[in-house]
Amino acid sequence: MNENTYDLVIIGSGMSGMAAAIYAGRFGMKTIIIGELPGGTITLTHLVENYPGYKRLSGLELAGHLQEHVADIGVETKQGTIKSITKDNEIFELTAENGDTYQTKTVLLATGTEHRKLGVPGEAELTNKGVSYCATCDGPFFRDKVVAIVGGSDSAVKESLLLAKYAKQVYIVYRKEAVRAEPINKKRMEEADNIEVINNTNITEILGDPTVNKIKFDTGKELECQGVFIEIGRLPRTELAKQLSVDLNPKNEVIINKASETNIPGFFSAGDCTNTDWKQAIIGVAEGCMAAYSAYQYVE
Repeated sequence: MNENTYDLVIIGSGMSGMAAAIYAGRFGMKTIIIGELPGGTITLTHLVENYPGYKRLSGLELAGHLQEHVADIGVETKQGTIKSITKDNEIFELTAENGDTYQTKTVLLATGTEHRKLGVPGEAELTNKGVSYCATCDGPFFRDKVVAIVGGSDSAVKESLLLAKYAKQVYIVYRKEAVRAEPINKKRMEEADNIEVINNTNITEILGDPTVNKIKFDTGKELECQGVFIEIGRLPRTELAKQLSVDLNPKNEVIINKASETNIPGFFSAGDCTNTDWKQAIIGVAEGCMAAYSAYQYVE
């Protein structure tokens, strides 16, 4: 093998990719992780309370533990973006945004997801001017202000709990009858004095110049606020899978089996970009470990 030829290239440096790297390293595979955000999106999570072995810690701390473990194993890591992938016989060739190329016997796609956009007038124009997709990142900028969160999932409720520590008032705007949070988080939300849920309502426009100052609803009402946080789900980042004609489901998620295998021999996937129903860090970690084992068996 030449310098840029590997047994396994892991695309994505989140929880799934790092877990796979730990196991691949232990299997003695020549491995590299290439990712855009070291630690992945878990680093943007304010509080993690359901990862076995830790009662509570921040997402940044949890990712840090895995990064330290990867470094201890000695797996090569590189920050960057893979833009294209091809397969010739049994060897994959990957090309990065900066022009670097990598040849590998196996690939693990662990690219996760990206935020779903609301798609209303004013959203794009006011992004980073009051419109945000990350309470952990931007919450402190809204101290003593009024903010709205769009969404009704557990993630949206957890974002509201974080924002409530900074903002004067937090409104959760949800298109359905009731939020769908874990009982423990729903209870915390209900006990917060400065969180209010606006049900059966959609935002139709975000207004402001130069920053957010108002939102309009499909009920005809308006709400004056200084921040809008979008938390309406995520979209799988599977563009590279499409380049190899990897089977995807109608949600554009990579279809894997229990061994994290796809329909393309040597190409594996793990984490939130797959068709696994329950998107949890611990599940993505398990899929990453399984992918590393399957890749090891494939190479052998």
